Amino acid sequence: MSVPLVSAGEHPVRAYPPRPEAVYFYGTCLVDLFVPEAGMDAIALLEREGIRVIFPDNQTCCGQPAFSSGFPDEARQVAASQLDLFPEDYPVVVPSGSCGGMIRWHWEKIFADDPARYAQAKAIAERTYEFAEFLLHVVGFNRPDQGEPTTVTLHTSCSARREMGTHLVGRELLAKLGNVTLAHHGHESECCGFGGTFSLKHPDVSTAMVSDKVAALKATGASEVVTADCGCLLNITKRAAKEDLDAGRVKPSLPGEHLATFLLRRTGGQTSGSN
Repeated sequence: MSVPLVSAGEHPVRAYPPRPEAVYFYGTCLVDLFVPEAGMDAIALLEREGIRVIFPDNQTCCGQPAFSSGFPDEARQVAASQLDLFPEDYPVVVPSGSCGGMIRWHWEKIFADDPARYAQAKAIAERTYEFAEFLLHVVGFNRPDQGEPTTVTLHTSCSARREMGTHLVGRELLAKLGNVTLAHHGHESECCGFGGTFSLKHPDVSTAMVSDKVAALKATGASEVVTADCGCLLNITKRAAKEDLDAGRVKPSLPGEHLATFLLRRTGGQTSGSN
């Protein structure tokens, strides 16, 4: 069986394995707390493909907020508590490119002075995949589009673009849907202003950035925005909702959903939000 080789941005070419019988699902704290339907729909997509999904109960945060804020000791403590959660040699699938990037590229760094934990982190990193990447290159997702013709626009977080190539896999998955047109926006590579703790530390700057992003997304005329990063999804759609409120609009001017939910709905599956 041939193994596809794909390069993710600045990182080296990656070899993808055959479809496994099981995976670990790393839900991320944002999905767990704010958009659980995205995680449930991602799991539904994987299970529909005949893959057994294991959800380790004690998973928490990947440590990225602490790491990117300059607190490697705190990030190390968070990550260390999860190194034993993936004992079998199954892929670890993450429905967020930024969290996937943290595990894939940065867990090794924070354990560089701890040989035993470094070895664990490296082994996990090598089998960690962003959800859309896994669906496209390992599962070989190819389901017929059952939805009406529509135009959407895609947002990918800036760190996920650089570290996991999510803009490329997102575009390719959407291109498989025959009734979906992808509208590119003028600020595609720019940050939405969320940036983890950045939006809390610099709210005025963050608001200006997300306002620019919302304007660019709306300018495409797309019916909705689709993304595989829930932090960005919340930041963008909530800013659009605030603008709608201020303007007295009742109908959302920029609805959005996680890529997993969009794919499941378009290919005949029942999304968790419709239950």
